[in-house]
Amino acid sequence: MIIGPTGAGKTRLSLALAERCGGEVVSADSQQVYVGMDIGTGKVTAGERDRVTHHLLDVVRPDEEMTAARFIELADAAIEDITARKKPVIVCGGTGLYVRALLLGLFAGPPASPEIRAELTKVAREQGTAALHAELARIDPTAASKIDPNDEKRIIRALEVFRLTGETMSAHQAKHDHRSLPLRYPAKLVGLNPEREALYTAINARVDQMMEQGLEAEVATLRAAGFVPPLRSQQAIGYAELHEVCEQRLDRSRAIELIKRNSRHYARRQVSWYRAQIAQPETITWHPDPSAVDLAQLERYLAGLDGD
Repeated sequence: MIIGPTGAGKTRLSLALAERCGGEVVSADSQQVYVGMDIGTGKVTAGERDRVTHHLLDVVRPDEEMTAARFIELADAAIEDITARKKPVIVCGGTGLYVRALLLGLFAGPPASPEIRAELTKVAREQGTAALHAELARIDPTAASKIDPNDEKRIIRALEVFRLTGETMSAHQAKHDHRSLPLRYPAKLVGLNPEREALYTAINARVDQMMEQGLEAEVATLRAAGFVPPLRSQQAIGYAELHEVCEQRLDRSRAIELIKRNSRHYARRQVSWYRAQIAQPETITWHPDPSAVDLAQLERYLAGLDGD
């Protein structure tokens, strides 16, 4: 399993490893599941898919809901299929919740309350998601620090849990410490974590490349098809800012600056989240340089030739 922040080089490493060992890649990215969102999500190209078979790309429309539970269902099916064909499985992704869910399962929590969700959604529409995040920060600062301020769905769920049970999401998770659970799959976790300056430089260059590749046109196509905020898919970094440009609420040059800044901030949160949330920290081998990862060793592991 290859994990790490956006821009760290996960895709490049997964392709190199898959080609070396004849494996297939299961994406664990919450945005790459959407059809028509290719450039802004850093999705592998058609040529790269010809080289290596990928799973869990383009599985839902941008106006459809994709949950961690649904991801586990699809990922389990893909892994079973790949394994049955005696191919190595390489999970690659930067969405921490998906990675944790696949490895350790989900904290179920209380059932959903349509009434509470409707009330909180109304607040989000009238006052913005930031208002809900501010409320969560007052109630459960630990959870708020781990949830992106634009992630309306997870913010609402955390507030819902508190209103239903009188306990914060953090308190519930502490009682059901997933880090003590056994892994659902035998896995070797390879974490990519370049030095901050190098990572930020790569992120800035990646955003410039996305703009050159036609991210604005991609957003325009999504808008023409009716896929606009507040759809969760359209709140993703890169899409949200360019939707504001289309709505003349943000200058193009400022939008590019914000995409870079928001991507850098997200990358920093990702690394912290992985270290705290994915089993015991020692289960992840961190590499500052993706090119220095020993592909031969990983190939041997995948082939079952060693126990590392």
